[in-house]
Amino acid sequence: MTKREPFELGGVSVAPGTRQTVELPVSTLADHTPVTLSVQVIHGRRPGPVMFVSAAIHGDEVIGVEIVRRLLRARPLASMAGTLLAVPIVNSFGFLNHSRYLPDRRDLNRCFPGSSGGSLASRLANLFLDQVVARADLGIDLHSAAIRRTNLPQIRLSPGNTRLRALGESFAAPVMLTSSLREGSLRQAAEEIGVDVLLYEAGEGLRFDEYAARAGVSGILRVMQHMGMIGARGVPKPTKPSVMCTNSSWVRAPSGGLLRTLRTIGDLVSEGELLGLISDPFGEVETEVLAREAGIVIGRTQFPAVYEGDALFHIAETQVPAHAELAREGIELAMEAGPLFDEDEII
Repeated sequence: MTKREPFELGGVSVAPGTRQTVELPVSTLADHTPVTLSVQVIHGRRPGPVMFVSAAIHGDEVIGVEIVRRLLRARPLASMAGTLLAVPIVNSFGFLNHSRYLPDRRDLNRCFPGSSGGSLASRLANLFLDQVVARADLGIDLHSAAIRRTNLPQIRLSPGNTRLRALGESFAAPVMLTSSLREGSLRQAAEEIGVDVLLYEAGEGLRFDEYAARAGVSGILRVMQHMGMIGARGVPKPTKPSVMCTNSSWVRAPSGGLLRTLRTIGDLVSEGELLGLISDPFGEVETEVLAREAGIVIGRTQFPAVYEGDALFHIAETQVPAHAELAREGIELAMEAGPLFDEDEII
């Protein structure tokens, strides 16, 4: 057998059968502290695909960081084929400041493909795309809801991409949705250079969520198994197949006041069902929040003080009602065992 070549990244040579963290220089803070893009390279002894897993493109989406941490300690990776590029924190600036954005007030996921001579956000986007994304055959990008909202674990796919559909099914999140590519997003820039990206949404900004973390790690391992990078041993089997949804919409507050929610993520709801009640602080006026269509609640506000027009419940319509029931059962089992709008656009 021909000996496998080392993986080269940022002037560092990672030998087959080893792992190493590579620091790619990004910038320098005002106090002269260097900032780098940290990439852990796991280079298998056997040939195979190159896959990247990234988190915290938005600095307040910390659940993805925890998912990457757990993934890097998963036993199946010990005998992995191919190469894994793990980037737990893409936007270090936002992560340290507990902010979605970069210091130049830009959303990194609207700055791809970027430029080596542009703004800070543009330079970081260009570095990540050129040094990590372009080296891979497939990527999984981890996200969460914004602060004060939470998302049911879900995979978002580019419409009409049959390969991503198959990979999304192997991930086996409770729900899959088609979501058109956004101008300046990582998914769009990656697709333009021939790299498919699965987008995982789960949990809440600045919060850990055990179910979201477990579903994320399990899904990534299942995708790696599907691609032949790891064997089946140690890879959790899905409890139920994903439910495919093509349409979703937000139910908005019909009035301002204090919201008492009656339904949560993962719940099946019917058209006209009572989702919550909005009252004034004196309890003199009470307004019902009703579902406009049947489906699964895949996102919800966590903050009780609402204004009229605020997004409260995100409901995904299902093509086959029986599939939704299967998804609900799968969610319950997992809990017991342990263009869509971007988050900044849901206002």
